[in-house]
Amino acid sequence: MQITATKTNTASSKTKILTPYVEMRLNKLFYDELNSKDSIFIKFDKKIIRKLACFISGETQRACAVGIAGETASGKSTIAYDIIDTINTFSNEYCIENAITRVNTDDYYYDRSEMVKEAGSFAEFAKHYDLDIPEAQELDLMAYHIKQLLAGRKVYLPKYDLSGTAKRTDNCTLALPSKIIISEGLFTLTEKIAQAFDIKIYVHVSGEVQKARFYKRAAERNLGDSADEVYKNASNKAKIYIHPTSSTADIILSGEADRQKYKIFINRILCLIEELHHKDLVLF
Repeated sequence: MQITATKTNTASSKTKILTPYVEMRLNKLFYDELNSKDSIFIKFDKKIIRKLACFISGETQRACAVGIAGETASGKSTIAYDIIDTINTFSNEYCIENAITRVNTDDYYYDRSEMVKEAGSFAEFAKHYDLDIPEAQELDLMAYHIKQLLAGRKVYLPKYDLSGTAKRTDNCTLALPSKIIISEGLFTLTEKIAQAFDIKIYVHVSGEVQKARFYKRAAERNLGDSADEVYKNASNKAKIYIHPTSSTADIILSGEADRQKYKIFINRILCLIEELHHKDLVLF
């Protein structure tokens, strides 16, 4: 996400002067939200504000990659969709092309459709195959795709069927390079993939809320009587593989905050970008 001076595509003295101003404004936005009632933030590393300011001012002149992780049913996908929807609305208003591209971590599960057929159902398959470890996903391929997009190259992404077939179709979805690359998933901030992201976000949710959401989703996916075992395994593996990634996150969000508050906060950042646009700077 960048803004460049009208007459140059390089990081100029103008953008370097602009960065402290943007950082000051972002500081207020972040701390006002942190101190608000039912804040979307649990905590954040203040250094991320400086990094974000560099992208917005144009001092960092490349696309920005955002990774969102959290337990199953934490709300990470919902938050990602709200961010995407808000940015797309803004980009449509200002006729900005290729503002944001989503890369879904879930699409990188290995194809296990033959194993599902042999087991007779996804529920039976899930009893004997662990989907809740990073090794269940081809994260090296995902990291490669993100780096290709950041380098300005189009990529054909895989698509994983979450309806219960465990089938993955490779080279399925065209993804174009954009100003922002955003990804969300259980293992988005684990060791093999975390280095691909400029901004690392972890979504925290209470055990009670997460469990209720999980069982609702389990019913939708026809997990049947295997739901209890799947939930127990997911919770145990989360303690090993997912919870520790929160320590590397730049931002920890509440997965229980009002969805509208996420959109309001993103819009406040976009309003800052709009303001800079009207100061004779060119968006993106």
